[in-house]
Amino acid sequence: MADLMEAITALAKRRGIAFQSGEIYGGLRSSWDYGPLGVELRRNIRESWWRSTVQLRDDVVGVEAAIVTSPKVFAASGHLDTFHDPLVECTNCHQRWREDHLEPNADGVVLCPNCGGAEFTEPKQFNLMLRTFLGPVEDEDSVAYLRPETAQGMFVNFSTIQTVARRKLPFGIAQIGKSFRNEITPGNFIFRTREFEQMEMEYFVEPGTDEEWHEYWIDRRLQWYLDLGVAKEHLRLRPHEPDELAHYAKAATDIEYEFPFGWNELEGIANRTDYDLRAHQEASGEDLTYFDQEKEERYLPYVVEPAVGVDRALLTFLLDAYREEEAPTAKGGTDRRTVLALHRSLAPVKVAVLPLSRNERLVPEAKAVHEQVMSEWMTQYDDAGAIGRRYRRQDEVGTPFCATVDFNTLEDRQVTVRERDTMQQDRIPIANLVTYLRERL
Repeated sequence: MADLMEAITALAKRRGIAFQSGEIYGGLRSSWDYGPLGVELRRNIRESWWRSTVQLRDDVVGVEAAIVTSPKVFAASGHLDTFHDPLVECTNCHQRWREDHLEPNADGVVLCPNCGGAEFTEPKQFNLMLRTFLGPVEDEDSVAYLRPETAQGMFVNFSTIQTVARRKLPFGIAQIGKSFRNEITPGNFIFRTREFEQMEMEYFVEPGTDEEWHEYWIDRRLQWYLDLGVAKEHLRLRPHEPDELAHYAKAATDIEYEFPFGWNELEGIANRTDYDLRAHQEASGEDLTYFDQEKEERYLPYVVEPAVGVDRALLTFLLDAYREEEAPTAKGGTDRRTVLALHRSLAPVKVAVLPLSRNERLVPEAKAVHEQVMSEWMTQYDDAGAIGRRYRRQDEVGTPFCATVDFNTLEDRQVTVRERDTMQQDRIPIANLVTYLRERL
């Protein structure tokens, strides 16, 4: 399994999905830049989540809140006082670790992952908030924070959005945006980073119905991954024990994925009760209650929150789609091919257009075909190298279809369309190509 992680990391760099930020200067730990294909894959993940969570529902609306936030928001939410991880330091090599990430060996002894030492300092609580300063003077009056989650922007804007959107309970507010946490031990490629992008939704419900809605969103969010092709046996639900719940949560369940480094959280679905609205109401003095016209009563809604990171979802889709298999060659033999069997809605490139060669008669025809399909989908035009090698390049990045322009195209006005997973080839009239692809994409 560790080899799979190495293969994905190497593929991501080689094909322009993700690579270390500032690498020419030695890089910055846990900081990653996304290349051309990574940008498209991230965009497709965001769009799929937004379509499922917002577009196809009439009870969820969107918001984009600011990243740099008043410290009063996080004082009220409890993040300044409670958003901590236990930090220990190895007394031998002086590397620092999250205490709850260190595990005993077979003898029940906790060893330093770096040097193998068994002595650590007493744990200290380390606040994960990233501080900055606003204005020309760096003093306590100018302190601000980069948000550690997108949720608070939805809570403090609850009343305004409920009024302008004219929504009755239950209804949700969704947001996609960057968050920042000063993690002690980031790592495992893009799994845990200090800068990450979240897809969160706060679903406001009547108190007393929160447990039912919590179960609803657990089922709904699990199905999203299954619908996008993640293997069912690689996913599981893990309810949180009472002693591990966040300070705001009544209950929480993680959707876990079997990563190469073990089962770990992919997405969390929390029942936050009315903790956040109540805290902001008390701290701000503003009325954040909801008036239920049918019951003619006013109350603070409870909140169910599904939250997932774009980066972690991207890693999951890459790992689950990665295949190495034997494939037939044109000469009757076989060779090894790497395939990203991504769901078609997630694939960074939907169609590749390939002239059989750089022949001066084929190239204009191929470029005309490319212009026809590029108005519909993200496409690539590739004329470098043998056609079999070009097919392999597209398989490796998950392109569902390749359309090949050959010399017969000049006579019959048809192209050969090859499907990624089956490698089946169909001869399709150019005039029907967009319709053929649209039915499959």
